Amino acid sequence: MPTLPQPAARGTSDGPPLSKTAYVLDRLRREIAEGTVHPGQSLRQVEVAKRYGVSPTPVREAFRLLEAEGTLAYEAHRGATVKDMSVPEVRDLYLLRSEIEGLATSLAVERMNDAALERIHTAHENLNSALESEDKSQLSLLNRALHFAIYDSGSSLVAVQAASLWSYIPPRITIWADPKNARSLAGDHARIIDAIERRDPYDARRCMAEHILHAAKLREAYTAQHNS
Repeated sequence: MPTLPQPAARGTSDGPPLSKTAYVLDRLRREIAEGTVHPGQSLRQVEVAKRYGVSPTPVREAFRLLEAEGTLAYEAHRGATVKDMSVPEVRDLYLLRSEIEGLATSLAVERMNDAALERIHTAHENLNSALESEDKSQLSLLNRALHFAIYDSGSSLVAVQAASLWSYIPPRITIWADPKNARSLAGDHARIIDAIERRDPYDARRCMAEHILHAAKLREAYTAQHNS
């Protein structure tokens, strides 16, 4: 049984990484990406502040930043809610992800050390172990752990941008729940890992970008199937 990883951290999980606003912003993005906070859910400043152990001020600022980037919507008498995404918006998101995460992967190949490569191998093995044991409950988080084991090995700045994009992904449906999709995506991962091991940043970038666009097609088909 693989060890369930913690989400890729942009700072510490028990206190502000740079500021209280950054801490709240980081936690909200991760909770949205993980599905703990879901589209349509109302978020109250006082409740979030209490849960995170901060005052309402950094929560209000984090809400403002998330609203500006399109993650939250604010309505009178309802407060802030997590926005759902239209089909065209999801397509655009994955196009942007393919560029950012392809870049993050190429930088990882160019800059990673042996310890970083070992972390990537461990994350890959954990995901494959869960696939073999058909433990669907962990696949989505283990997939995220693998991706950010790669991205965090390169540029922290680019990894932060990738993490921000992941917070937009509609969390209600995970394509990893479908065994056929999971096997297909795992095949993509194998090609990415091979390029990383060969220290080929160009091929690694291409493989990652293709993987993200492949995931986009699978998500669109899976969502259409389950909404029909």
